[in-house]
Amino acid sequence: MKINYLLGILLWITQLSFGQNLPKLVEETEFSIGKTLQIKSEILNEDRVLNIYLPSSYTEDKAKTYPVIYLLDGSKTEDFIHISGIVQFASFSWINILPESIVVGIANVDRKRDFTYPSQNKLDQKEFPTSGKSEQFITFIQQELQPFIEKKYRTTTVKTLIGQSLGGLLATEILFKSPELFDLYIIVSPSLWWDDQNLLSEIPTSYNDEKSIYIAGGKEGEIMEKTTKALYQKLAENKGAQTQLYYEFLEDKTHGDALHIAVYNAFEKFFNTDKE
Repeated sequence: MKINYLLGILLWITQLSFGQNLPKLVEETEFSIGKTLQIKSEILNEDRVLNIYLPSSYTEDKAKTYPVIYLLDGSKTEDFIHISGIVQFASFSWINILPESIVVGIANVDRKRDFTYPSQNKLDQKEFPTSGKSEQFITFIQQELQPFIEKKYRTTTVKTLIGQSLGGLLATEILFKSPELFDLYIIVSPSLWWDDQNLLSEIPTSYNDEKSIYIAGGKEGEIMEKTTKALYQKLAENKGAQTQLYYEFLEDKTHGDALHIAVYNAFEKFFNTDKE
């Protein structure tokens, strides 16, 4: 009994000693990597949330303009935070892979609706009952989102689109049908199985300006791997003289974790050509 009492006192003294050595909290503030905006889309007839990352120099150099990276699946709980982190890191002066850029994360409302064109496949229609409105979403990007960003922020004319999974399907559709909307395309694990792979049977719209296109996928099953490679081959057959085109099979990645390393690799290939 006496031993237990002495051990209790010793423990209390030890805890008190450690407590006395803790540093004093001087200040606590919120930490943020960007801004969240809400805009009203007349085309979509709904409010849409945008998450915005601005480089640290944006407020320091009022004359500087910045390229813009548009990120599908850009909610805070999706890909906005980790992709913005890659952009920040890659644009550090001691890394110098990527020019300082603005990131626009487009938060989702109904990605199955927005990222898919109408499918003739009955199972697609059953499992995705709200699907088939990508044309409307692309119009939103072209006529509302891009003009809004260009008016609100100091931007260059260079625009990048990042899409993965169904977002990769939408990015492919934009590249095929409206390639002028973006200069650089990062398409990862695109869901080209949609509509019995019919998008791959279309002939991409030709263009004369410079394009950089990066396509990647991981170990994701026969259909995903085959259609991703087929997309690269189709673009290789139709690419213009001013097109950089890359394909990468990420054998140690899956559908869930391919995007992060793919985006970093794409930036290296697009901008850090001396490493090629």
